[in-house]
Amino acid sequence: MNILEINNIRKSFDNFDGSGKLEVLKDISLSVKEGEVVSILGPSGSGKSTLLRCATLLETMDGGSLSYCGEAVAKDVNGVSVYSPKSEIKKIKSYFGLVFQNFNLFPHFTVLKNVADAPISVQKRDKAEVYKEARALLEQMAIADKENFYPSQLSGGQQQRVAIARALALKPQMLFFDEPTSALDPELTQEILKVIRQLASQKMTMVIVTHEIEFARNVSDRVIFMENGYIVEEGDPKDVIDNPKNDRVKAFLQKIKN
Repeated sequence: MNILEINNIRKSFDNFDGSGKLEVLKDISLSVKEGEVVSILGPSGSGKSTLLRCATLLETMDGGSLSYCGEAVAKDVNGVSVYSPKSEIKKIKSYFGLVFQNFNLFPHFTVLKNVADAPISVQKRDKAEVYKEARALLEQMAIADKENFYPSQLSGGQQQRVAIARALALKPQMLFFDEPTSALDPELTQEILKVIRQLASQKMTMVIVTHEIEFARNVSDRVIFMENGYIVEEGDPKDVIDNPKNDRVKAFLQKIKN
């Protein structure tokens, strides 16, 4: 079953100088199966993060359709994205979680409260049950001893592990990661990549925007390469990364490997 289905989406932004619009996504289609790990690669400005923001409803699409688990978030009507009613979208939002590159933790909440807050306040779940599950997630992330700490008392790697636990606490069908290691130094980067590998081994459905080429090769079922608002190549990681057909992909990977 496809958890995520994106068809022909387009997104433009107004240019800062008022000279019209900049088209950032140009007819992007993508589906993600249950249990699949998909990594999105490409140079800065290729549209990777905008694609993630449209998929997670942080941006509205100009055109195209979007659905989760067969339920429509937006349908394309004469080239324009028409969104479902808010009540339906609220339910669909529970199908996915998003881990940001800059953690986005609540600074005035403890680690435990950061993880437990949304399941209690948004999903209206039993408080005792949520706290029990939150502690189990902190154990899984190897930060159980930090439950009473505040984000400012943690390293970047620890903060990112709290952010992952917070996303998992909502029991989503899939997780999105937007360059989850870009704010971390190399040692902490390896910590977070280890956590994501663990989630992949548990068959968590994930879409990961990343610059970590080796990681993408090792953890992904499929790799997508974006350039200038298009998907220019996609397929098995070993094919796309080790033997790309597209000249732009070849040049980009060659530059990174050197």
